[in-house]
Amino acid sequence: MSRINRRKFLAVSGASAVAALTGCATAAPRKTVAGEKINHACIGVGGMGYNDMKNFLAHPRARIVAICDVDRNHLNKAAELAPEARRYTDWREMLAKEGDQIDSLNASVPDHMHLPIALTAMRAGKHVYCQKPLCHDVAECRILADTARKTGVITQLGTQYASGMGDRMAVQWLRERHIGDVQRVILCSNRPGAIDEYRLVGPRPAKGEPIPEHLSWDLWLGTAPVREYAPKIYHPAKWRAWQDFGTGWSGDIGCHIFDAVWKGMEMGAAAPLTVTAEVQESWKKDAARRRDVWPQSDHITWRFPGNSYTGGKEFNIEWFDGLIYPPADVQAMAKEVGFEEYPAESAMVIGTEGALLLPHTSGPVLLPKDKFAGHPKPKLDARNHYHHFLDACLGGEMCESHFEQVGPMTETILLGTVAIRVPDTLLKWDPKRLRVSNSETADKLLRREYRKGWEV
Repeated sequence: MSRINRRKFLAVSGASAVAALTGCATAAPRKTVAGEKINHACIGVGGMGYNDMKNFLAHPRARIVAICDVDRNHLNKAAELAPEARRYTDWREMLAKEGDQIDSLNASVPDHMHLPIALTAMRAGKHVYCQKPLCHDVAECRILADTARKTGVITQLGTQYASGMGDRMAVQWLRERHIGDVQRVILCSNRPGAIDEYRLVGPRPAKGEPIPEHLSWDLWLGTAPVREYAPKIYHPAKWRAWQDFGTGWSGDIGCHIFDAVWKGMEMGAAAPLTVTAEVQESWKKDAARRRDVWPQSDHITWRFPGNSYTGGKEFNIEWFDGLIYPPADVQAMAKEVGFEEYPAESAMVIGTEGALLLPHTSGPVLLPKDKFAGHPKPKLDARNHYHHFLDACLGGEMCESHFEQVGPMTETILLGTVAIRVPDTLLKWDPKRLRVSNSETADKLLRREYRKGWEV
């Protein structure tokens, strides 16, 4: 691999540094020998990143050799967990300086920076664990899935519940086809806290405030447009609500709720035929909010071609969030098996011979109750999502949510975020050409222009 040294790195701009790291010939991942530890680096160690770091630290054969965060407060707190790890503010400098000292890394940063970090690392021969969603834009998902295949590095999406007993049981039951041919899929996330606090932001502040000394704001912005710093608006908590940085509620939680259904129906590289979205009227009528933030409520419908699980018939996957709830007949099915209220975050797969309900973070239930009473549960070994990734890096079995597996799923989810911004329009999807064939407005939303100096 052609490597960039520290002196050269510091002599070039952000754009040149990224180009130097990503433009070189792809490096092969280092092979570890029996009993050897894997050298892991953590990029983003605040919030979810802090939790990710603790999980990686708990692996008996993992060594955290470097940590990186644009917020010095987060970095100092994380350093207490791994005092011997070298500290960085700029992930590009970390990769340039550490070179072959790193075998794997995790990217636990805002959505808009997932592709630059993951792509750079994979091309440098590093195994990558990336928080969900895989990317910010539809087109980025295709790039990362293709790069994972070409480089042969181990990858994993941060859908930790995909390794849990509940999701894996749902996958097995769907593959065993207990509910007959699938006719309809209902996914939802109507968690009240998200509605009341998580996304009640915007419009953009007219004037920013001084940047605190502990925060490297330009590095935090990265590929996104320049925005003035405003406390408690973007960093650390609210960035998911802004189109510049996050992918809204469906983008964030969608990967969790979709996962068992996608795998259980063995959808693989499936792509929708069409997608359309309904959104809350107040957002739709407010130009400032439509330009900057995501709506608080939406209903997305994807139409898919038939497969063996649907008897060859086309079918819909529908997503509901915020204050737009699943239909009453679907909610009634949950109450039939004892739920007082429909699970706020869940997947319901309705077939010709029954249905499967999977509340998020819980186990699946087969419906109707009388028909499936006493249905045996599969015997599954306990699994840690983070450790499964590291085990794969060390030569173990392929992990649960590698990029080639989850890339098409995330591409579909993010296509829903495109539909949200062009509401009430049936968008026709051309997956081979990676374009929306009937809407120039929607087609332009499949990819974004990176800020000057951050092009990859």
